[in-house]
Amino acid sequence: MRMLLTVGCLVLSAAGSLAAQNDEQAVRAAVQQLFDGMRSRDTAKMRAVLHPEARLVSTGIRDGAPVVRLVPMARFLESVAGSTGGVLDERLWNTTVQVEAGLATVWTGYTLFVGDRMSHCGIDAFHLVKTPSGWQIIDLADTRRTEGCPPS
Repeated sequence: MRMLLTVGCLVLSAAGSLAAQNDEQAVRAAVQQLFDGMRSRDTAKMRAVLHPEARLVSTGIRDGAPVVRLVPMARFLESVAGSTGGVLDERLWNTTVQVEAGLATVWTGYTLFVGDRMSHCGIDAFHLVKTPSGWQIIDLADTRRTEGCPPS
């Protein structure tokens, strides 16, 4: 009986671990879909992974003082759709994903290229929620700088 109980616990533990891995992969896929949509200027693809109440926050330093900008998601999508000057290619690096129940956090370095030109880099911090239609981005915050960016 004890052996059966131990095996049962191991199976449940493995199932929980597999579910967490599946959620992590789905969270990464949602973030990737956002940036794939940016590259192709496909705002419908981007909207599919954005929660209807999603918000964008950008932070940085201007004239030595911290600056916070709240950017309406509709304006962000319009800027992607109307972008000229080359493909918007946001390259991610050093990505960390944490998932607990229906909430996920993604913290990742990024470098944004417009065509072949590096625009800026920084950190993207996402909060995602699990909805009946899958993982959706509810918050996206970023930092932006033009110095100290890693090479492509």
